[in-house]
Amino acid sequence: MSSESRSVNPSHPAAQRLRIVLVGTQHPGNMGSAARAMKTMGLARLVLVAPERRPNEESYALAAGADDVLGDALICETLADAVADCRLVLGCTARSRRVQLEELLPRDAAARSVTEAAAGAEVALVFGRERTGLTNDELQLCHASVHIPANPDYSSLNLAAAVQVLSYELRLALLDASSGDAMDAAGERRDPPASHAEMEGFFAQLAQTLDAIDFHKGRAPESAMRKLRRLYLRAGLDAREVRILRGILADAQRMAMLAGSKR
Repeated sequence: MSSESRSVNPSHPAAQRLRIVLVGTQHPGNMGSAARAMKTMGLARLVLVAPERRPNEESYALAAGADDVLGDALICETLADAVADCRLVLGCTARSRRVQLEELLPRDAAARSVTEAAAGAEVALVFGRERTGLTNDELQLCHASVHIPANPDYSSLNLAAAVQVLSYELRLALLDASSGDAMDAAGERRDPPASHAEMEGFFAQLAQTLDAIDFHKGRAPESAMRKLRRLYLRAGLDAREVRILRGILADAQRMAMLAGSKR
């Protein structure tokens, strides 16, 4: 098949919903190199979270023609802001950390990302700082982690090189994807997937409700909440399902208040 007939450009519907997020980037040149890696694979949405320095001449020099990707990059103060509207957030990390997340290989991560994007969801692939990667708090905002299986004897991978690996896998997945409307198993149109912000609002209300009904009974709540987060994120809730669950939680909170007032 010719390269022309297998092309994917930034106007591809699924590609438009895929974003590369760089957190706390320390070297401006890496932003430009990442933009170049993205553009070669037909990706255009770059988000910079609290970079140590803004893109500069070095950044644009290393972008090598991907000035539009770099120039259009959105700059956010926090990772939560950068992924608030996302249905799927994947954190690229080389380390095993205390935050227990499902671990995906780049090809599997790309396939899942494109499937979600083709169904109308916003998707973010998140890369951390050059020296220290993503913090545990930042990984807590992710649905799964992505690990590039590099040579264990020399696993150090440049930030832009990691972006290139994931961008390449995304391109392969895009080439094989269809961009039809999201349907459920019965062939009916689904409600829009719950956004990252909607899920975080649900988790906050869930934590408050569990406290109100004394679910933890003196035990530390962190372990239970981590398990519940994984359970609900694995379920892939849509926006309507989140509203139903939050309605149930609101009633539970109201009943807890009534019980407390009677006591």
